[in-house]
Amino acid sequence: MKNMTLEHIAAVCGGTYIGNEADKTREIKGAVIDSRLVEKDYLFIPVRGEKVDGHSFIPSVFEKGALAVLSEEKLEDPAGPYILVENTLDAMKKIAADYRRGLDIKVVGITGSVGKTSTKEMIASVLAQKYNVLKTEGNLNNEIGLPLTIFKIREEHQVAVLEMGISEFGEMDRLSTMANPDICVITNIGLCHLENLITRDGILKAKTESFAHLTPDGIAVLNGDDDKLCDKKVVNGKPAVFYGIEKAAKVAETEEGTKTLAEKTVYATNGEAVDLTGTKAAIHYPSKETGGEVTMEVTIPIAGEHNVYNALAAVSVARELGLTCDEMKRGIESVQTIGGRSNLIHKNGITIIDDCYNANPVSMKASIDVLSNAPGRKIAVLGDMGELGAEEKQLHYMVGEHFAGKGIDALYCVGTLSQEITKAVRANSSATEVHHYEDKADLIKDLVKEVKSGDTVLVKASHFMGFPEIVKELTK
Repeated sequence: MKNMTLEHIAAVCGGTYIGNEADKTREIKGAVIDSRLVEKDYLFIPVRGEKVDGHSFIPSVFEKGALAVLSEEKLEDPAGPYILVENTLDAMKKIAADYRRGLDIKVVGITGSVGKTSTKEMIASVLAQKYNVLKTEGNLNNEIGLPLTIFKIREEHQVAVLEMGISEFGEMDRLSTMANPDICVITNIGLCHLENLITRDGILKAKTESFAHLTPDGIAVLNGDDDKLCDKKVVNGKPAVFYGIEKAAKVAETEEGTKTLAEKTVYATNGEAVDLTGTKAAIHYPSKETGGEVTMEVTIPIAGEHNVYNALAAVSVARELGLTCDEMKRGIESVQTIGGRSNLIHKNGITIIDDCYNANPVSMKASIDVLSNAPGRKIAVLGDMGELGAEEKQLHYMVGEHFAGKGIDALYCVGTLSQEITKAVRANSSATEVHHYEDKADLIKDLVKEVKSGDTVLVKASHFMGFPEIVKELTK
């Protein structure tokens, strides 16, 4: 890792180097918190957890070839050098922030209430047509995962696409201090993490903490169809790049009343679902070279209008980083889904929409819309959505109201809050067969008996509901 000598690391994190003087000028080759991932000349960062204290693995990582370790306690006769710090997690974040600032690389930081991961995948797929890209893997988007991702950046990487997820005020400030993005993408301001952020205005305030940590020439790429983001027309003295459906500024009914949304720089027209196989759209954007408008016809290989927004975000970023129309189109049309997020599984004649990684009202409604376009019998398996605060029952009921008009044949729900979904569907639709369960095992037992070849099944809930178990049973 460039410039990451033990002496420099100690200075950056405010630690005390203890060890052989000759080793102080040696550079680490990587940094991890999992002792199983330690390789020769790595820095091991032990973390104290509820059940396991990473400090207990210090002897074994030296045996594996670690160059050094961080430690919150003085070590007796260690097998190698260490840096004594007050808190290893705080030290890790300081090291990551310093390392990122020493890299000659473009960083795209992505946040938002819904669609962070799918937008990250889309942007990375597009940028990979021109650049060597490193992207956030899995759910490594928090104050532990982000520095670990930054530590994976090497000199051959030209762009890093970093996802940043938060649930409280101040967290985005800490994340974006590390990421120091050149481009900040915000997908939307939706109803999630309301327990700590209270309102959508609170979510907006928390998400936009990232603006203070943009690079001097950095820009914001924002969803112009979002009634909260559309007001952020200038960020750090530079015009925001807005994207959305249709170019013209829309008039929308919002919580505060009628509002005019943003005119878009990058926009889509003629969006059309292609069953569950994807979505067609025309994407328009101004050429950086000629100033004239470019129109690009694309088929996004993932169903749902929300994926048109993901493609628009990707084009907005790619346009800033100099990609051609052909490169953008190729990247959009080759994007792939990942497990638990609108992932289509075909098994035993059944199509399963595996979208059970997480859920909030906006993403739940979007997934219901996708299911409504499926051929054959349509079955939804829904569960509770978490972290919605005082209005959690009302928000579940609103999802049920949305569901009722979508022509879906059967609804299976489990969980206390999802009772509100079933209440709303029963009150607003007589065409849907509705089932509610207190126990997930009972739901699975009945569902496995009921589902047959030709059916399409949506499986969606917040992560704590453990819905991958349902997907597993349906794919046996």
